[in-house]
Amino acid sequence: MANPDAQGVTGAPFRLDVERGKIREFALATGAADAAYLREENPVVQPTFLTTTFFWQGEDSNPWSAVELDQQRGLHAEQQYTFFGEPPRAGTRLTCQSRIGEIYTKVGRRGGEMTFAVMYTDFHDETGRLVARAKLTGVETARPPVTGDATQDGASA
Repeated sequence: MANPDAQGVTGAPFRLDVERGKIREFALATGAADAAYLREENPVVQPTFLTTTFFWQGEDSNPWSAVELDQQRGLHAEQQYTFFGEPPRAGTRLTCQSRIGEIYTKVGRRGGEMTFAVMYTDFHDETGRLVARAKLTGVETARPPVTGDATQDGASA
């Protein structure tokens, strides 16, 4: 069961240096078709590149554990990025900070309650300008799946 007191918990700020080589590696790993990611001297990042912040967050900068979702019943439901201008380029130093936003419940199509939790991460450049915001939504189902708890079409009952 999620901890409703986690709303507003904020992690320590951390730094992300946007490197050309990492942009290239990310483009190759994701099969990006735009050659600009591979050839330009200072390419912009791909829209989902900021996911790499998970490699840079320390334990004190990631507040997600405060939500206390049961990982046996949880999943990553959504990841969204909003850019406030051009995406950052290679050579940009970003200061990032994550905070827990809304925690709410919904009744699923099969009648079980699902708990949703949202974490926002803001990305500021060296001037302090908000460059981007990531929104991560996690969900926890009311009960874990039970073996043999599936219909003939493979869907859970």
